[in-house]
Amino acid sequence: MGYIMDLRKELGHRPIIMAAAGVIVINDRNEVLLQKRADNGFWGLPAGSMELGESFEECARRELFEETGLTAGKLEICATESGKETHYIYPNGDEVYAAAVMYICREWSGEMKVQEEEITEQRFFDLNDLPSEEELDPVNKPIILSLQTGEY
Repeated sequence: MGYIMDLRKELGHRPIIMAAAGVIVINDRNEVLLQKRADNGFWGLPAGSMELGESFEECARRELFEETGLTAGKLEICATESGKETHYIYPNGDEVYAAAVMYICREWSGEMKVQEEEITEQRFFDLNDLPSEEELDPVNKPIILSLQTGEY
């Protein structure tokens, strides 16, 4: 099931701090990989919560593989996310404040696939032709939009 799901059995929907990691996958055309989440319909980055004993990098690699089928090569830390901006209430009522490390990945291997339990669609987007701000995952939105300005 996973650490967060085990916590939810005890805590219900109460707010928790969720350690997480994610990957900004950039291809050779300088496009970013985004995924449309099954639970809320927002476009976001491959990411997820950390399991017990896992490092941020191990979490990022695992989540990328589970959600996309891609195996990350070199990962570079590019951002952290925390604070009130990362507050999110999932459609099922679970409430979190994410504390996340985000990595950039420009080298990977494997064949892209969709993890159908969590993702309905994924594809690379030109940085000048991203989904609208209203369609972006609220927690990932600042990072995704900053890619357009070259901040990462």
